[in-house]
Amino acid sequence: MRESIRRVGTLTARNFKEIVRDPISLCFLIGLPLLMEILFYFLFHKMTAQFEMKYLAPGIVVFSQAFLTLFAGLLISVDRVSAFLVRLYVSKARSSEFIFGYALALLPVMAAQALLFFLVGGLFDPSLFSLRLIPAVLLSFVTSLFFIALGILVGSLCGERAVGGVSSIAISGQSLLSGMWFPINDMGGGILLLMNCLPFRNATLLVQNALNGAQDLWADLLRPLLIVLAYTVAAFVAAILVFRSRMKAK
Repeated sequence: MRESIRRVGTLTARNFKEIVRDPISLCFLIGLPLLMEILFYFLFHKMTAQFEMKYLAPGIVVFSQAFLTLFAGLLISVDRVSAFLVRLYVSKARSSEFIFGYALALLPVMAAQALLFFLVGGLFDPSLFSLRLIPAVLLSFVTSLFFIALGILVGSLCGERAVGGVSSIAISGQSLLSGMWFPINDMGGGILLLMNCLPFRNATLLVQNALNGAQDLWADLLRPLLIVLAYTVAAFVAAILVFRSRMKAK
């Protein structure tokens, strides 16, 4: 167990160094959602409550995490064809240790995203700075793990050139199926059922309801949390199995 933790720690440190060596991608990962948060607030918050900062800030936090799918996918797909990962395939490291090494390395990036977007949101709406901000930040770690696991799965399945196109499905899903950009009350029952079964809307609702308070503990927090966790576990298991098959093939 101790050796396994040590190997995960070593892989995490190495992967984090690779991440910070690409500052342009990091600026895009954080800068674009931040610009959207500020721009959409100024343009639309007086027109609809949907763009009030108490809803927009947590929505942007989760939306920005969708870009982690692309980031994680590129990181692992590039490593798959490099001499570095090929050499590690013959080490004692397990496939699960590789996967967790990539996932943990991305968590500091996610933490920077969440804290920055909530901080900027609080500058426009000081009511965000309450004790509810703590569970909102903690639950945003949970939602980020889904997108990270999905990115690792995509990177394990696809080559570097295909990662961008496949990862855009997660970004589009979070944009179109989360309900953060447009009202969904008048949408058909089938679409609403689909949105409530997929992780995208549930991830957004989870962080929004944690920040603004839950009227119904089951419907507003526990059910979205369980749905997001189910998809996260499934994505991690699939990523580990696919990565293991790649290791055996090598």
